[in-house]
Amino acid sequence: QVQLVESGGGLVQAGGSLRLSCAASGRTFSSDAMGWFRQAPGKERDFVAAINWSGASTSYGDSVKGRFTISIDNAKNTVYLQMNSLKPEDTAVYYCAARLGTVLHRHPSLYNYWGQGTQVTVSS
Repeated sequence: QVQLVESGGGLVQAGGSLRLSCAASGRTFSSDAMGWFRQAPGKERDFVAAINWSGASTSYGDSVKGRFTISIDNAKNTVYLQMNSLKPEDTAVYYCAARLGTVLHRHPSLYNYWGQGTQVTVSS
């Protein structure tokens, strides 16, 4: 059974940093793409970043480009999202997702597996 478990969320002041982690288990992910999405109350789930399992390719949403960095530790089956220069508008539940195949899609419907989410709150 595939499991994606996020951690690292919390409350931070604007301008601060957080690092989210997503531990993946239950299958071999070597042919997968991994993504981070976020969803604020009353809004749709938005693309944040994606990476292929080798770490060679990455993609970012326009609103986080230059502030967030996605990375992967294959030995630990863990994907990270380093978030710097956080803004109040970054406040949301952040979800880790995995999809079969290496294309770094941005639409959440194209991802097969999801974590339970971790809350990130940025105060002004």
